Amino acid sequence: MVVLGVDPGFRVTGFGVLKKEGNKSFLLDHGYLKLPPSKHLSERISIFHDFFLEKIVHWQVTDVALETPFLGKNAQNFLKLGYLRGILYLLAHKNGAELLEFAPTQVKQSVTGFGGASKEQVARVIMQLFPRLITPEKLDVTDALAVTLCGLWVNKRLLALNQEN
Repeated sequence: MVVLGVDPGFRVTGFGVLKKEGNKSFLLDHGYLKLPPSKHLSERISIFHDFFLEKIVHWQVTDVALETPFLGKNAQNFLKLGYLRGILYLLAHKNGAELLEFAPTQVKQSVTGFGGASKEQVARVIMQLFPRLITPEKLDVTDALAVTLCGLWVNKRLLALNQEN
């Protein structure tokens, strides 16, 4: 099982890739994609598509994990975020990966034990879980790793339930 977790954004998109083999999990890749604001919207979407297609193919991703968005203050940003999410839906489908979505509170609860945790609290737990991880320059990376872990842990629970039945 290889999970790609993504925290999409039009300025910065964080991502993490975890592989599960037996009882062990390995961090294969993590980082962020910074989309150039000077480029036209369609070009930024294309850059996003190509970047994540390469990640999915290279790492042979089996599951793509996303956080469900919330409307926030700016409906225009929410709409543009939908474009990026649509690309991830398409890439998952075209490459035979399952798409998993989690509410922000579910991700925070899974990682920190508290659904109302701050981004900084999530980052601290991620850094404890991955002690060799160099402190990421963007919280988008630790957010994405939290989503990735949530995808890995939920799948692990589903596999255990299926094996019991």
